[in-house]
Amino acid sequence: GPGGAGMASGSHAEGEAVSGAQLIAESLKAQDIEYMFGIVGIPVMEIAVAAQAVGIKYVGMRNEQAACYAASAVGYLTGRPGVCLVVSGPGFLHALGGMANATINCWPLIVIGGSSDRNQETMGAFQEFPQVEAGRLYNKLTVRPSSLEVIPAVIEKAVRTSIYGRPGSCYIDIPGDFVNLQVNKSSVKYVECCLPPPVSTAEDSAVSEAVSVIAHSKQPLLIVGKGAAYSHAENNIRKLVDLCGLPFLPTPMAKGVVPDNHPNCVAAARSTALQHADVIILLGARLNWILHFGLPPRFRQDVKVIQIDICAEELGNNVRPAAILSGDINAVTKQLLEEFRKRPWKYPSNSEWWKRLREKIMNNEKRSKGLALQKSLPMNYYTVFHHIRELIPKDCILVSEGANTMDIGRTMLPNYYPRQRLDAGTFGTMGVGLGFAIAAAMVAKDKTPEKRVICIEGDSAFGFSGMEVETICRYNLPILIIVVNNNGIYAGLDADAWKETLKFGDPATCVPPVSLLPNSHYEEIMSAFGGKGYFVKTPEELQNALKASMTDKQTPSLINVMIDPQSERKKQEFPWLTRSNL
Repeated sequence: GPGGAGMASGSHAEGEAVSGAQLIAESLKAQDIEYMFGIVGIPVMEIAVAAQAVGIKYVGMRNEQAACYAASAVGYLTGRPGVCLVVSGPGFLHALGGMANATINCWPLIVIGGSSDRNQETMGAFQEFPQVEAGRLYNKLTVRPSSLEVIPAVIEKAVRTSIYGRPGSCYIDIPGDFVNLQVNKSSVKYVECCLPPPVSTAEDSAVSEAVSVIAHSKQPLLIVGKGAAYSHAENNIRKLVDLCGLPFLPTPMAKGVVPDNHPNCVAAARSTALQHADVIILLGARLNWILHFGLPPRFRQDVKVIQIDICAEELGNNVRPAAILSGDINAVTKQLLEEFRKRPWKYPSNSEWWKRLREKIMNNEKRSKGLALQKSLPMNYYTVFHHIRELIPKDCILVSEGANTMDIGRTMLPNYYPRQRLDAGTFGTMGVGLGFAIAAAMVAKDKTPEKRVICIEGDSAFGFSGMEVETICRYNLPILIIVVNNNGIYAGLDADAWKETLKFGDPATCVPPVSLLPNSHYEEIMSAFGGKGYFVKTPEELQNALKASMTDKQTPSLINVMIDPQSERKKQEFPWLTRSNL
């Protein structure tokens, strides 16, 4: 057979041969992998074909970056990594964005990259690149199987590593000559599906210490992170909030672990809550830039922090914690509940702290409402989100990216269920939206077909991977994309200001670096591939387009919403980087 040199002598007589491509596909299937995203070419084409043959769903994307973002979102949504399949050299390099984003978000992902044939190494082979070395910086595990026989064991190890402990990305390098090489099945080291991740709990002494600190608090605050969402801890966290009457704040992707409309949610008073809490309980949230590192002036100098995380190395980052609970968020929350049932304690709802928080929430909500009801045209962000909120289903999956679009959308668009908001995440990655939406739609199609995926993008964010609209139409994914269009990054120019600017000379020398072409018709990209496109300028047009898109459950659609280019422009140079509620 082809590549017969790889076989044991006399193996022809011993039975069936199997190719590298088949082995990879069968091994992924054996590890319960359901979805593969990628772009095929030499040398990985046969791997995608083999994956489909064993029943893995293959989604061909238009850019490896978007494919890798999609595969990582599957990992977050299902707890089982998606696979991203890429070709050698440039294909591998384009996927690095997705690997880094997954590892920094702590999401499981498997990337399989083809590489040059082994017998051409160092010769300047087609797309030759040191992929294994390069992969180490972005992945929990980077591995190149030494032979076909070990492929099942290597894939099991990669899947296991991606989901055990703190989840992350794993890279498997496949030499091009392995894909069609054949070996005898009898010589392959087949392995079973890895066991589900072990669930670790915190030390009893740490649990009782934490409960003591909470019970002595005057101004407690519970912060729920996306680690809690990933751990499926929603039922226990809701019980804890209700049992102890704690005010809670979700980080962006933890919205919905406890519904945003729960009376104890203090998201609308975020800055106040962070700045004045005397005891903070971190449930799967990290003290990174999103939470201002846990440091003054954003936090009290004497704040007591209780850290709960699956990754022991995270405990003690940037603060000296009052208690450290290392373990699975769901399991540790259960331990806290048991301890509080033994020593009942409930934070009084009539405390000064609650009064202060509720007052701040009312003021902020009044401000948002005032902005939402402004009648002037072009519309502002708040008006747009007000109408979207009124008309989209409560249980939709929201994907959101952009600067103001994502920030304001987070405060204006509630989530009621866990793992139903995907955004730029810990890495602040722009360009994730369409990949995430495609992943969410693929998973929803199989598990919750009635759920809609709604992808709300800034015009700049949409531009990173806008051509994935073709992918959406090709796979009949009824995603609704809403582009909130302000003609730029952070803020743009209106058509008249644009014309004036061009009088000063070449656009490369006189157009502000944040500007995009005014009134771009992004909806025509959707129409080009057979979806429905809407160009809207008024609240009425927006309402009609939303109603039409929600009624048609089969067709992908894109609503291009023109807003005031100066909407929500703050005094600072770069509003997004200094937003107090980022």
